[in-house]
Amino acid sequence: MPEIQEREIEIKAVAREPGERAKVAVWTADKNIDPVGVVVGLKGARIQNVSNELSDEKIDVIQWDEDPAKFIMRALAPSKPKKWRLLKDEKRIEVAVPKNELSLAIGKGGINAKLAHKLTGWHIDILSEEDFERLQQLER
Repeated sequence: MPEIQEREIEIKAVAREPGERAKVAVWTADKNIDPVGVVVGLKGARIQNVSNELSDEKIDVIQWDEDPAKFIMRALAPSKPKKWRLLKDEKRIEVAVPKNELSLAIGKGGINAKLAHKLTGWHIDILSEEDFERLQQLER
């Protein structure tokens, strides 16, 4: 992609389970450029070309953020955590997702959680909102 070659868009991190799925974190300093949109392309055409080269491996493109919590929330897509607790000293985060999104957040065979961990470098504990609240109450 010319925007990557010309360094308008930077690939900050990549995590893969070859043949299954990949997550790519992209970033740009140019506020007028949507790095995810550029990499994915119109109707997904650009990223589909890359996917085709990797035997139709699914590729999630997310926007990198220097804020670890924001970055981790994006890395857990397609799930959308509602609450979290960042434990910076342990480089660990506890995230709460609705019970009906728990399997989505973890992914088939744990792949979504595994790739989010590899992409961010953070240990991620994925909990239902109910379990998250119970844990918070126990620690008070």
